[in-house]
Amino acid sequence: QVQLVESGGGLVQAGGSLRLSCAASGRTFGRYAMGWFRQAPGKEREFVAAANWNGGSAGYADSVKGRFTISKDNAKNTVFLQMNSLKPEDTAVYYCAAGGIASLYYQHVSQYDYWGQGTQVTVSS
Repeated sequence: QVQLVESGGGLVQAGGSLRLSCAASGRTFGRYAMGWFRQAPGKEREFVAAANWNGGSAGYADSVKGRFTISKDNAKNTVFLQMNSLKPEDTAVYYCAAGGIASLYYQHVSQYDYWGQGTQVTVSS
């Protein structure tokens, strides 16, 4: 079992930055790929970014490429999502997820087994 806890959300003006954190715990930590998803009101949960745990590969949604960066601190069992140049359309609840195998990364909700509770990000215009 893997437990995921997100933090770092909040209210920011357009053009600003936030860094989300996802602290992971559990005896199987380090065996899974990690991802970030988001869900806006009335919309389906969508892929934002993902990375394999034991390598340097990462993928991003077209809407966030060049603005968001996923990274990890293996020693602290934590995954980060650095969000720059935020736009009002980035407003959503952001979720951290773990699943699959650590050598790959995934872009679909169904490929992840464990989810955090989410953290709200609101970008004002």
